[in-house]
Amino acid sequence: MKFLHRLAAILSATVLSAGALVMFSGCTSSNPTVTITYSFNGKDYDVEYTLSRSDAPKTVQHFIELADAHYYDGTCIHDYTSTAIYGGGYYYDERNELVEKDYFAAVRALENEGNTFTQSVWYMNGGTKVPLYTVYGEFSDNGVDNASDREYSHSKGALVMYYSDKTTSAKDIEVTVERNDGGKGNNGVKEEEKRYANNSATSLFYTYLGTSNTSLDNKYAVFGKADLDQLQKLLDAVEEATPEDDETTEEDESIFTREVQQRLDTLDHQATVDVFADIADVFESVRKGGTSATFNVPDDQPILIKTVKVTKY
Repeated sequence: MKFLHRLAAILSATVLSAGALVMFSGCTSSNPTVTITYSFNGKDYDVEYTLSRSDAPKTVQHFIELADAHYYDGTCIHDYTSTAIYGGGYYYDERNELVEKDYFAAVRALENEGNTFTQSVWYMNGGTKVPLYTVYGEFSDNGVDNASDREYSHSKGALVMYYSDKTTSAKDIEVTVERNDGGKGNNGVKEEEKRYANNSATSLFYTYLGTSNTSLDNKYAVFGKADLDQLQKLLDAVEEATPEDDETTEEDESIFTREVQQRLDTLDHQATVDVFADIADVFESVRKGGTSATFNVPDDQPILIKTVKVTKY
């Protein structure tokens, strides 16, 4: 009987060890996958995206952690153009009005519930590193040079981390970032000072719909690629639901959308979030910069992001 108990314990430990190995190996895979379920016109469309840790390791980790915390569930596509669909930062309220999601308050609340968000950008406040909950800008304009061996670039289906353009004053704000190379190309120093404007991405992302525009790779981090057949089913559904108009071209989205002027950066490090209260004045000029953008918002038939689920780590 003791032998059987011992055997059972050994087998159980073996199974647990194997499971741990699978989980560990899954966490270090080069190409995790996520499925974004878009809901449009009463039907769901699952689109699988393959991510690239070699292209943008910190962006991939950031996106996976937001997905695991269900941050994206219930948001929407807030800007639909012929070259990209933008999501991850807005939702519709009960009046069907577009509302900016308070990213900083949301991630702090999720963290208080036990979720973990890996930091890669900080503000040095009198010698103290204050986490900013933004993500390191993994593109060449931010000094990250991996153009020669990238898996993905701006071609149709590219998944890209997006940030709203900051005001001129933001260029004077320096933050501390953690380099991808661990300091190998920086005399062994793992961290360096960079502009906040290039390291301010929070949750916004877009799926590129154009054929190719690699010049955008300099400014935004491409970190994944959509299954084009699955993506096309969603795009075809939108096209079929769009009223025909003799005066519009095939790439004209004006029939499907309405233009909305949106103030940007209104929630950059709000002082109402306690962790930022002592540095809020540093970012006040960014938050009140008055920048705005025109969104082509899907009108009568919104495109919702029902869920974002990680299917392979």
